[in-house]
Amino acid sequence: MNTIQPGAKNFLNLSIDALVQYALAQQEGVLAANGAFLALTGKRTGRSPKDRFIVKDAITEKTVDWNERNQAIDNDVFHRLWNKAQQHLVKKNLFVSHLAVGADARYQLPVTVITEKAWHMLFARHLFIRTFTEESAPGSWTLLNASSLKLDASADGVHSDAALILNFTEKKILLCGLDYAGEMKKALFSVLNFLLPEKDVLPMHCAANEGKEGEVALFFGLSGTGKTTLSADPERYLIGDDEHGWGKEGVFNFEGGCYAKCIDLQKDKEPVIWAAIRDGAIMENVVLKSNNEPDYHDATLTQNTRAAYPRDYIPLCVESNQAGSPSAVVFLTCDLYGVLPPLAKLSQEQAAYYFLSGYTALVGSTEVGEGSGIKQTFSTCFGAPFFPRPPQIYADLLIKRLQETRANVYLVNTGWAKGPYGQGGERFSIPTTRAIIRSVVSGEAASTEYDLLPGFQLAIPKQLSGVDSYLLDPRKNWVDKEQYPLFQKRLIDSFKENFKRFQVSSEILNAGPI
Repeated sequence: MNTIQPGAKNFLNLSIDALVQYALAQQEGVLAANGAFLALTGKRTGRSPKDRFIVKDAITEKTVDWNERNQAIDNDVFHRLWNKAQQHLVKKNLFVSHLAVGADARYQLPVTVITEKAWHMLFARHLFIRTFTEESAPGSWTLLNASSLKLDASADGVHSDAALILNFTEKKILLCGLDYAGEMKKALFSVLNFLLPEKDVLPMHCAANEGKEGEVALFFGLSGTGKTTLSADPERYLIGDDEHGWGKEGVFNFEGGCYAKCIDLQKDKEPVIWAAIRDGAIMENVVLKSNNEPDYHDATLTQNTRAAYPRDYIPLCVESNQAGSPSAVVFLTCDLYGVLPPLAKLSQEQAAYYFLSGYTALVGSTEVGEGSGIKQTFSTCFGAPFFPRPPQIYADLLIKRLQETRANVYLVNTGWAKGPYGQGGERFSIPTTRAIIRSVVSGEAASTEYDLLPGFQLAIPKQLSGVDSYLLDPRKNWVDKEQYPLFQKRLIDSFKENFKRFQVSSEILNAGPI
């Protein structure tokens, strides 16, 4: 059964205002001075990947890339926990909305969301597509969030007091003991990432926006590399900030809202995001000052402070939530070593290599247990935790789309220059990175002259408007130039070691660093 018959009330498809009022009445959080609802998520201030499971059955047994990210669980365990969650919620007020993910009607997935907390439903209302049907659509998935249900690891057959389980056969998602709202959106992201390749659609962990002439740009990257910041451009129309599909017909957003990191948010540097955090928006784990104003620089609770708001809180957004195929594809990487250039133009083979590598840094980690430090990582497809199938499937689809569209692909380093992190290096400023992105979306980067950066074999521009030319070549911007080759070799060796796990063509393999 997809819905619960509770002893209390079901509240269906409530408005933003109503959900905020219920959240306040149930003491789920407080209102901040900027009008946003503030919720705290306890000890779990990020995703819990060690508590994420996929039911192993006839559909998934041979199609999922089983590993520490995609953990198998028996159907019997799922059913016991689903029933336990229903019993736990039977006397509680429940919030129910019939929503969807996927803006393109050809690929849209209806989902009935059921939560015990009003603010979780407010989050779902913001982040998913607001179809608001009166009952579950045919083929609808069900997402059941029993956030107050704490599990017994040994008795319940899981790893801790919480679990997130995807069941593709029964089209169900179960969350127990998880207050961090990002778990809900990433669960449905994982579902689409499994289903869409069979429909010749590349699911992507990327932001997307569109220029006034209809030119589309994609921004791939892990959390903290700049997807949300760079796609929220006051001169371009936002499609979405995190999850998209790319089919033959073009690009479409999976979501109906944005989920922005707030740490060190400043009005002058990120005015679009700042203005969107207002009445009806949600803040997660943000510390308030004595006057109830948010202190975005306070990381006492977590580096992973967040804000959720609907897309229409952004003044310039693409109304249809979809667009044509991109002319520019950007891989955002945060290089801790400071040896990658701020911009490199990639061949299609290099695009496949760097897409599979997914090199970046964990910046203010979004995962429980990763700590608050910054460290190197390789995350396939720039989002390994969310892609259930083998990574080569997604890489093949990317190459197919690039061959069809001849989109230009760029690697953009939003990390360090002049030296390594913690050893004299400086992070590229947001204005510098914005200038680089402007050169990409304007077409300047496609037509400028390039040099070759040895070692990585990357094409780097000789000059770009609004960017100091010495920054464009890491060999020139390092303070201690004798150290550059040593750190470059260290990163190249890391790339080679990581890439040993992939079986690819010699063309793709040879496109990597040497």
